[in-house]
Amino acid sequence: MELIHIVEVLIFAAPEPISSAEIAKAVRRAATDHDAPFARELESISQKKIENAIAELGERLGQSGSPIELQEGANGWRFVTRSDYADWIRALLPEMRPEKLSPAALETLALVAYRQPITKADIEAVRGVSVDGTIQKLMDRGLIHVGGRADLPGRPMLYETTEDFMEHFGVKDLEDLPNADELRKVDLPTAESEEEKEGEGEGEEAAEGDEAAEGDTPAAEGEEAPAEETPGEEPAEEETPTAPKTEITLDIDLGSDEEEEPEEDTPEAEDEEEVREEEA
Repeated sequence: MELIHIVEVLIFAAPEPISSAEIAKAVRRAATDHDAPFARELESISQKKIENAIAELGERLGQSGSPIELQEGANGWRFVTRSDYADWIRALLPEMRPEKLSPAALETLALVAYRQPITKADIEAVRGVSVDGTIQKLMDRGLIHVGGRADLPGRPMLYETTEDFMEHFGVKDLEDLPNADELRKVDLPTAESEEEKEGEGEGEEAAEGDEAAEGDTPAAEGEEAPAEETPGEEPAEEETPTAPKTEITLDIDLGSDEEEEPEEDTPEAEDEEEVREEEA
């Protein structure tokens, strides 16, 4: 019984991906209870020897053209089928056909993977659209999760990738992502930078408004501003100054304190009286 065969059956029997440290611990425990002579050598086996055995097993599988290969994920090692046989497996298990992610979901997932932890506002600043539905879909698929809260006003949630993400894409660590170092250094817009731009735009508009207001010179004190003409209304005619009206008064003497003397009868007055009597 060889160590490489023991490692192979442990990886095959493990219900979940298993790490080299867990394999070494299982081998030492089994060797202690085993009576075979070779077991004495395995009682103190190191993790390094287990890793060497795993590497040798992977080489054998590759050289033999086996449809099974070893894959190391975030949680450890497991056996997987080669992608060349995917169509045959789908024909056997049609209900296990994987659901493809939309371009929008892949773009959002890439931002989380390369820039995690990241807030929803920062993702939207890059994509320019709301990502509420996309984030919820990725969380339902178990590809991202909430890893904490940012030390910002409102304490927004921070999103990170999950272990299922590593298993799904077959990467052991985030450093194994394509062009990880380069893409993490690319300058991308953030929610804070977008707010600063909006603030600068509002400041420029306010400054333009102030300049326009300064261009309008107010009327000097004591001068009346010209009245605006209402459309359709005729301008009021200017009044021509006229001469002041002369008040006519009667200079009548309404009486005096002295008694007037009766007038004496004259011949003409007597004749007038006689004419009146005859007419009567």
